[in-house]
Amino acid sequence: MRILITGGAGFIGSHITDHYVAEQHEVAIVDSLWTEGGGKGAHINANARFYQADIADEAALATIFDEFKPEIVNHHAAQHSVAVSTKNPKLDAQVNVLGLLNVLTQCTRTGVNKIIFASSGATYGTPVRLPLNEDTPQRPESPYGITKLMAEHYLRYWNEAQGLKFTVLRYGNVYGPRQDPNGEAGVIAIFAKRFLAHEGVRIDWDGEQRKDYVYVEDVARANVQALQRGDNEIFCIGTGQAVSVNQIYQTLVSLTGFEAPITKAPRRPGDIYQAFFDASKAERILAWKPQVSFEEGAKATLDFFRQSQQ
Repeated sequence: MRILITGGAGFIGSHITDHYVAEQHEVAIVDSLWTEGGGKGAHINANARFYQADIADEAALATIFDEFKPEIVNHHAAQHSVAVSTKNPKLDAQVNVLGLLNVLTQCTRTGVNKIIFASSGATYGTPVRLPLNEDTPQRPESPYGITKLMAEHYLRYWNEAQGLKFTVLRYGNVYGPRQDPNGEAGVIAIFAKRFLAHEGVRIDWDGEQRKDYVYVEDVARANVQALQRGDNEIFCIGTGQAVSVNQIYQTLVSLTGFEAPITKAPRRPGDIYQAFFDASKAERILAWKPQVSFEEGAKATLDFFRQSQQ
């Protein structure tokens, strides 16, 4: 298949690209390499075609679709930080809503068969019940969560009005190699870099906030399964386990032998105290379930950052 992946030089998108290329698909990447977006030239798969462009640029996107003629679009280009979205909600909407509309417009104009979309557990806000599943009420508490929920509604509309098939994957907290350790999102990557540098870390709230941390290679496999399964369906992609920030800290202490000094800080706007997923629908329909334990994933992430420092 010819697959166009937006954000394919980014943290999650680059892993998905690697899997698609390994499956012998013809892959093209669209990425702006925006410094705050996580896209990096070093992440670009040499066997994929690369277009440096912003999804907000209608003319550039139209040219790319005309040239590559994708059968499937995997949409991972996004403003991905809750913290950034609360500081600059206009930017968040420009990328996550208007950018998506540009992609959808080109999909229908050029006859794309299906779009796979990266949504988020942030669409739920504070959970009304746990574990979260596809039917749990969504009450997002950050501009990021709001724009991801809006995107899900647009995808349903586009399917009904234009016939474009979709699969939505609502991610837990994705972590692993290539995650940006310098941004405001991705506590495991941020902690890993600071532990290896023997620097202190900041723990917000009381550190007992718990999230569903899902390893990036597991997420990439879900995107492979979604190529031919799960049409017009939404899936929770997580482990079903809740890990606290304090547990992350203690795991890294065990792996490195270093007790990083801790600075306490208040809750960040938009942060949720506890969330984890029931991913049984993904197992049933996508034939997907997580394979990497948190301890294995944390070690692999730490090893990646250790090697990148050499």
